[in-house]
Amino acid sequence: MSETLGPSAHIDTFSRDNLPASDLWPEFLLDGFDYPDHINVGCELTDDMVEKGFGDNTALIGNGRRRTYKELTDWTNRLAHALVEDYGVEPGNRVMIRSANNPAMVACWLAATKAGAVVVNTMPMLRAGELGKIIDKAEIKLALCDSRIMDELVICAKDSQYLQQVISFDGTANHDAELDRAALNKDVRFSAVETGRDDVALLGFTSGTTGEPKATMHFHRDLLIIADGYAKEVLNVTADDVFVGSPPLAFTFGLGGLAIFPLRFGAAATLLEAATPSSMVEIIETYKATICFTAPTAYRAMLAAMDEGADLSSLRIAVSAGETLPAPVFDDWKEKTGKPMLDGIGATELLHIFISNRLGSAEASATGTTVEGYLARVVDEDMNDVATGEIGKLAIKGPTGCRYLADDRQKTYVRDGWNLTGDSFFVDDRGIFHFAARSDDMIISSGYNIAGPEVEAALLAHPHVAECGVIGKTDEARGQIVEAYIVLNEGIAGDADCVKSLQDHVKATIAPYKYPRSIKFIDALPKTQTGKIQRFRLGEDQTAMGLH
Repeated sequence: MSETLGPSAHIDTFSRDNLPASDLWPEFLLDGFDYPDHINVGCELTDDMVEKGFGDNTALIGNGRRRTYKELTDWTNRLAHALVEDYGVEPGNRVMIRSANNPAMVACWLAATKAGAVVVNTMPMLRAGELGKIIDKAEIKLALCDSRIMDELVICAKDSQYLQQVISFDGTANHDAELDRAALNKDVRFSAVETGRDDVALLGFTSGTTGEPKATMHFHRDLLIIADGYAKEVLNVTADDVFVGSPPLAFTFGLGGLAIFPLRFGAAATLLEAATPSSMVEIIETYKATICFTAPTAYRAMLAAMDEGADLSSLRIAVSAGETLPAPVFDDWKEKTGKPMLDGIGATELLHIFISNRLGSAEASATGTTVEGYLARVVDEDMNDVATGEIGKLAIKGPTGCRYLADDRQKTYVRDGWNLTGDSFFVDDRGIFHFAARSDDMIISSGYNIAGPEVEAALLAHPHVAECGVIGKTDEARGQIVEAYIVLNEGIAGDADCVKSLQDHVKATIAPYKYPRSIKFIDALPKTQTGKIQRFRLGEDQTAMGLH
C-alpha cells in the first residue's frame, strides 16, 4: 500500500533507503493517531513530560535507586551530548545497545533517540555470532554496552566490517564507565534532533524460522501509537501506576510495557535485571506495583507465592503475553486476586499487542478483541474469510504494521494490505478471537521465540553429532521446550555425559535459553524421498525411528 512519507532529519539515510517498496507495505489505518511532522520520542517521554508538570514524579526504579522525570531528562541530555560530541553520532546512524533491564539501558535508548539515532536494543544472552548477524544486517558502527558484559561484543568487533566502536556504560547506575565519564560535565539541556514523524527510530530484531534475523522498522510515530492506543484504551494508564515485568527491553513487548507506556503517562517503571517470579513478587510488595507484564509461567509461580503469604493486592492489571495463557492459570488468578488476567497477542512486526482481553469482559481461553485502531480477520490460503468457529490464519491491519529492512520475507508477511502474523486463530459467534496454534515451526518457550533450525545448526557443530532435528515439545510449565532428536557419530555413546556435553555446547554457541532441555538419540531421522527432514514425525512413532 503506497504511503507518502513525511520529512526526514536523517543525514545517514540507510534506514529510509532500506524500507520495503511501498507496494509491499500493509495498509496503515492512522485515523485518530495524528502527530506533527516532526516528533522525537526521546523528548516526548522526558523533556516534554517535565514541561507538563511530571518532573518530580518517579520515572524509573532500579538497582536500588529512584529517578524522577527531571533526573532522567538531565541524565539523557548529558548522554546525548556525549554521543554527538565525543562519539560522532549523526541522525540516522544505527546504535546498538546491549544490556539487561536497568535504568541505564533506558537512559541510553532515550539519549540515542534524542540524538536522532536508530536504536537496536539487544539482550545480554546473545553470543558474538548472533550479535554479528544483527550488526551486519543493520550496518552498525557504534555499540553501547553495559560494562559488565562487554566480552561478546568485543569478540564481535574484532572481525566485524561495520562495528568500529564499543563504548561501555555503567549498568549499576554508579556512573563509572566510559560513556558516563564522557557525559559527566555535559550540559543538562540538549536540543534534540527534530526527527520526522516517519523517521525510523527503532529496529526490532526477530528470529525467523530459519534463524536468520529479520529487522522490523518502527517510526517515531509508531512508538507513540502503541501507548496512545493499547496502553491508553486497554490499560487506562495514569500517573499513579507502577509497572513491573520480565520481558527484556530488547523485545518490543518489553520496551513498550516497561518503558514507553509508563513514561508516556507520567507513571513509574521498576526494572529488574533478573526478573524471576520471586524478585517480581518482592518488587510488587515493596513498590505497590499496579501493572505487571510477564508470561503465564511466571504467573503460575506468583500464584504459588501467594499461597505462602505474598501480598500482590496492589496489582490492578496482570498482562499475559508471549505464550498461550492456560485456562487454569487465568481461573486461579481470578479466584485468588479477584481481578482478571489480560491475555493478548502482539508481534514484533506490529510493535506490540493488537488483540486483547478487556477488564470486565476477560475470559479464559480467549485472546479477546482488537485494540483501538486495528482490524482483524481469520482467512484461508486465498485471503478469504473462514466461517465462524473455523481455524484459519490471523490477518491484521491498523496504525502499525510490518516493514522489514531489506528482506524478501516482507512479501510473505504482508498480503493484500494485511499483516499475516503466522498465528492460527478462530473467531466465535460473539466476535471474540481465540488462539489455536503457531502456523510455523517456531518454538515458543517461556515467552522466548526459538527457531528450531538455529538450534540444529548449533548441535551440528558438535563433533558427536551426525544429524539432528529439533521440535517444540508441549510442556506444562513453559508452554513448549526445545526437544532434539540426534543421530550420533559412530562409536559415540548416547549417555548422560553426552547429553550434558551437547547441552553445554549449545549454551556456549547461541543464547543459553535456546538449549534443548530434552535430547533423544535415534538411529535415523525421518525424511522425505528428497532428503528433507520430516520434523512433524519426530516424537510420533519413536519405536519405528529406533529411539534408544
